[in-house]
Amino acid sequence: MTQQANNATLEKPSVFAMASQQFNSAADRLGLDDGIRAVLGSCKREFTVNFPVKMDSGATQVFTGHRVQHNVFRGPAKGGLRYHPDVTLDEVKALAMWMTWKCAITNIPYGGGKGGVTCNPKLMSRAELERLTRRFATEISPLIGTVSDIPAPDVNTDGQIMAWIMDTISMHSGYTQHGIVTGKPISIGGTLGRTEATGRGVMLMAREAAKERGLPLEGARVVVQGYGNVGYWGVYLLEQLGCKIIAASDSRGAIYVEQGLEPESLLSHKTDNGSVLDYPGSQTITDAELLEMPCEILIPAALEQQITEENAPRIDTQIIVEGANGPTTPEADDIFQDRGVIVIPDILANAGGVVVSYFEWVQDIQHLFWDKSDVDNRLESIITRSFDEVLSTAKEHDVNLRTAALMVGVERVANALNIRGVYP
Repeated sequence: MTQQANNATLEKPSVFAMASQQFNSAADRLGLDDGIRAVLGSCKREFTVNFPVKMDSGATQVFTGHRVQHNVFRGPAKGGLRYHPDVTLDEVKALAMWMTWKCAITNIPYGGGKGGVTCNPKLMSRAELERLTRRFATEISPLIGTVSDIPAPDVNTDGQIMAWIMDTISMHSGYTQHGIVTGKPISIGGTLGRTEATGRGVMLMAREAAKERGLPLEGARVVVQGYGNVGYWGVYLLEQLGCKIIAASDSRGAIYVEQGLEPESLLSHKTDNGSVLDYPGSQTITDAELLEMPCEILIPAALEQQITEENAPRIDTQIIVEGANGPTTPEADDIFQDRGVIVIPDILANAGGVVVSYFEWVQDIQHLFWDKSDVDNRLESIITRSFDEVLSTAKEHDVNLRTAALMVGVERVANALNIRGVYP
């Protein structure tokens, strides 16, 4: 990473401060006392490791990784692992906090956790990634476990990464631990429906919000920032409902297709060429132009703090469905509320992944696996129920959906704390 990139990272606003601001807004609405607020506003464990990895060149490189458990009052910590050059402890803490609320909103028995390694996996070979993953899994092994803390895929990690973690921990323990991670390949204890789960949740949220707004999905224009797993499945499933996908982006650039693009074709193009750029019939645009493209549904599915008070006034959409974690700042939220734009917050919009991760964990523990229709139907039931509960809270308290979702999640965790009490 260049010095300029390092400086940009240092100057980036604190993501944890943003998450804390959101939490405090909900805590104010709920009237939480100072003691509960102090407990829920802090992370239970913050674990940072610096570990060596032997590179293909024979050189040894030291990497920094983190695993944070924000809260475990409602169950084991649950949350993904990301590999990215900009991973920081501040970011991981925020993501862990959001996972706590996400699990509580969907009412599954998990607390919030998150982890990551500061690296650029796109510049690493498969062998280097495996060595990094196995060493990182060993370093954080005191924390993770089937009944204590269950990692999952996130940015730049996938089922293969999870398989290496599962195998590493299993080798340490002397027996196979299927439930140590979720998002695994089906052949080693993964679940049907997991790959598209987060994107399916995004689709369901967009569908429910469109019903609430009275917006027909047939012909509705959709823009997606971030054409990874979440972005692809979200727009693929929305296209099946009649939507028209007009713009998409990845880390290398953005494209616009006025007549609408075909999601599967774009994915094949990206797989073959390493980017969505130069997709046949497309026009190259900037990422800023993509976010401000007139559309009915905008899906930010990239990284944090993409929509701010600077660009929010120019964003021309009716519904924002946050496929990414933390893409919208509190200041931008206020602007959208004034403008009447529906923002379905990350802790609700992208909860499909953790819900199906929970399904996978349950199946691993029981050694009994479900049909894909069972997974999809159970997911739809939980996601739509959660949307209805959050929408009802928003209307009752005259707040936006983010504040309402936080109120639902924070109140459930606070209730768990009150019932369990403070030890000793």
